[in-house]
This record gives sequence, C-alpha cells and structure tokens, in this order.
Amino acid sequence: MNSAAVPAPRREPAFARPLWVTIEGINGVGKTIAARALAASLGERCLLLDEVTDQAGYTLTGRVISALAAEDDVCLRTGHPVVETLALLALKIREAERLAAIPTVPEVVIEDRGVDTVAVYQAAILCAQVPEADPAHVARHVLSTMSRWRPLPDATILLTGNRQVCTWRFADRIGRTLAPRDVHVIEQADALYAGLAAAEPDRYTVIDTAGRPVEAVADAVGAVVQDLVKQREADRAA
Repeated sequence: MNSAAVPAPRREPAFARPLWVTIEGINGVGKTIAARALAASLGERCLLLDEVTDQAGYTLTGRVISALAAEDDVCLRTGHPVVETLALLALKIREAERLAAIPTVPEVVIEDRGVDTVAVYQAAILCAQVPEADPAHVARHVLSTMSRWRPLPDATILLTGNRQVCTWRFADRIGRTLAPRDVHVIEQADALYAGLAAAEPDRYTVIDTAGRPVEAVADAVGAVVQDLVKQREADRAA
C-alpha cells in the first residue's frame, strides 16, 4: 500500500457542526471510563458515541462487529484485513452521516475510539502479513482515505500508560490470555499512536494515565474538553 500525506481536515464554520473529540489509546488504558464520565458531566450538551465493539448486537454496527468477531479473535481478524479495514471505516463514516441527520445537533460529540483506532490497529494487522510494509505509512494512508469521506476529529485525546499494565487490564476484562500476536498488535498500535501524536500536535493532546486513579484521568480529560469548548465559544463570538 502506497503512503499518502494526510491532508488537513475539512473545516466548516464553528456553528455548522459540533465539536468532535475522540478519545484514543491502547486496550486497557481507560478510554471508555473517561469517555463515559466526561459525557455524564457534560449532560445534554454532549452526545457519546460508544466504541463500535460495545454497540448492541441487533444494530447494523453490532451485526458487522459480530461478523468480524466470528473467529473469536480479540483483534477482529478474519484473515481478510483489507476487507476488515474497509468495513470498519464504513462504520465510522456511517456514524458521521447519522449525526448529520439528527434534528438537534449536540454541542460536543465524544467518541470512544475513532478513525485513528482503525488506522493504527489495521495498519498493525495489515503489515503483519506484509513485513516489508511500513505500518506508519499505512496508518497515514488509512487516515488520508477516511478524510475524503468525513472530517478528522477536531481534537484527539490520547491516553497513554504502562503498556504491560494496560495489556493485563485488557486481558483481565475479557477473561482470557492474550496470544503473542495479540500483544504484538497492541505494541505496534502503541508506537503508531505515539508517532501520529508527534506528527499532529495541534490535533492530539496526550495524557499519561500511569499511576493515576481513574477519577483523576477523567478529570484531566474533562479539563481538556472544557478548554476546547471555551475556545470554540470565543471563536464564535469573535
């Protein structure tokens, strides 16, 4: 897969759509807890988009995820990584399309895992089959492709932490031992997230969760989003 530069996200006037914030990070770092706590604190001003793997099985998204999980692989690997990538990107595009169709647009959208998740995890999975490929280039190519169909997030909060601790938490939560290839994907995703954050400091805010209680992490995420909301209000008033 050829690499492609990530174009700047299409920017609409501040009043045209909600502030879209994605919370990212490797498995077990605490994204979902932080996203739900933040959504609760924002109340009716906020729409929370749950991680696609947490959505109800009777929905279209749930049925697609069930199909991808048919092999009982924690990374949704069916042996067809290109098809998996396209399916996951399509679900992300559908989220944006559904949001555009609702009658009352929220002030803030909090997304538990977004297009960056698809980019980094699928790059790791794809490159496991093509060792000579550069995962960072593939991840950027996926983001570039997606940006033609829906804007990239206005802001991305990347939660980082001790990878071994996060991996243990994830394994404990799903009640199974991770295979070496699962651990490799998480390790690769961790490195790819770091690279994207370094390359796009205007979009990414990195919060280290190591040694911090979940409440403190949620408060830190909330402070970042509140600052973003205030900045948007100031831009709107200018």
